[in-house]
Amino acid sequence: MSDDPLSFTPQKDPAEDYSTGIQLTSADEAALALRSRLEALLFVSATPMDAARLSAVLGVSNKEVERALEELRLEIEGRGIRLQRHRAGYQLTSAPQAAADVERLLNLETTARLTRAALEVLAIIAYEQPVTRPHIDSIRGVNSESVLSTLLRYGLIEETGRSEGPGRPILYATTSEFLQHFGLGSLEQMPPLAPVRMPDEPTPDLQPEEG
Repeated sequence: MSDDPLSFTPQKDPAEDYSTGIQLTSADEAALALRSRLEALLFVSATPMDAARLSAVLGVSNKEVERALEELRLEIEGRGIRLQRHRAGYQLTSAPQAAADVERLLNLETTARLTRAALEVLAIIAYEQPVTRPHIDSIRGVNSESVLSTLLRYGLIEETGRSEGPGRPILYATTSEFLQHFGLGSLEQMPPLAPVRMPDEPTPDLQPEEG
């Protein structure tokens, strides 16, 4: 102890939270609901996290994590953030209704409007992913190369590999940015697609189309 009454040497305790100076006990940590602990991890994570990683960090089972994530999703509905699931990964995103406010805050340019052709191709990919360009072309009857380039540039789709078919064409799928753009929490929230009857006649010669 120092002889100076105005000075002191802090005693370090591994159980102390130095951000607040409050002593934390195991009981305090246990009192925090699992969904709240998950919210904290997703808040600080720069990338989506899957259930296996979350369960390993928190020391609970995958089933407990998935149940708590669903509780979290329901709890934050109507607030300014959303729980988004893309493939196996989970992340917190801003609510789509707040997009204009976020764009003003971050000085972002307004999202470019998608053409009818782009929406067409995007719908095919979203419902049939992963899908190749030849398959998209066969449905639309026109060459979709430029439209795919536009969607790739906007970050709404991505290349996910190659098909095992002739020529091994590239496979395309939607991204988490696609979910954010359309205000979806997961692909399961897309409206059901009515069955489309394909024409029997062969596909005509494909012509390039502007994206």
